[in-house]
Amino acid sequence: MLPPRVRSGSRRSGRGAAGSVGAGVAAGVAAAAGVLLGRKVAVAAKVGAGHPLKHRALDLAAGLMQPKYPLAAMSTYLNGFHMYADEMGRQVEASHFCIHLRHDLHQCVIFDRNAPDARLIGIEYIVSEERFGSLPDDEKRLWHSHHHEVKSGVLVAPGVPEIAEHAYFEDLVTTYGKTFHTWQYDRDDFPYGIPQLMMAFTGDGQGDESAIADRDRRLGVSTSRKRARRADIAEPSLAPGANSWESGRTVQTRLEEIDFRR
Repeated sequence: MLPPRVRSGSRRSGRGAAGSVGAGVAAGVAAAAGVLLGRKVAVAAKVGAGHPLKHRALDLAAGLMQPKYPLAAMSTYLNGFHMYADEMGRQVEASHFCIHLRHDLHQCVIFDRNAPDARLIGIEYIVSEERFGSLPDDEKRLWHSHHHEVKSGVLVAPGVPEIAEHAYFEDLVTTYGKTFHTWQYDRDDFPYGIPQLMMAFTGDGQGDESAIADRDRRLGVSTSRKRARRADIAEPSLAPGANSWESGRTVQTRLEEIDFRR
């Protein structure tokens, strides 16, 4: 056995090591909190430029003090393109921020870009193939498939390691989405009008190649390389009823005046 004095010193050393680890963890947490605080202040300052000082102070205080659980739960950032359900020539870039709400349902908020002052332009719900198949026929007309977005490389998850992105899209390739844009930012710098139904590309040559190339440069991704690396993802059989525009007839929202019910 070790002499008592040595054993005693060893215990003190252990406590010292544990204390050092605890201090290191505390310092790391404090540093992370400081970075987060600094980031929130910087974001608030950027977004609030030109606003009255009182509004900027209130926004900053709310940003620091209020929990925002639905936003904190948004775990996935995807970038792709949508076209208006009644006009293929109108195509817009869409940055999705999504949560896997249930095993067969994602919900996403959509912005025009990933930036503090981005414009909120819409929402998308994503369901499994099984859930889509159970929908009524009229409902199915509102939904689009994701097979081409995934296989073509047009839909990307910026910043995610290739192996993780590939695994994610292996699941997403068989899903279906229902998307409405609330801001027609390709036309107006204000959210005029009513929500518009959107669709996704289903074949080569449909997307605006110059817009995709510009997106690739800005985000540091390559659609062509993504396509090549996803060649091993199986092409799913498409469920009947989706991508209604391919029939030559489609649906779109319109404003209609009706009697008010009391």
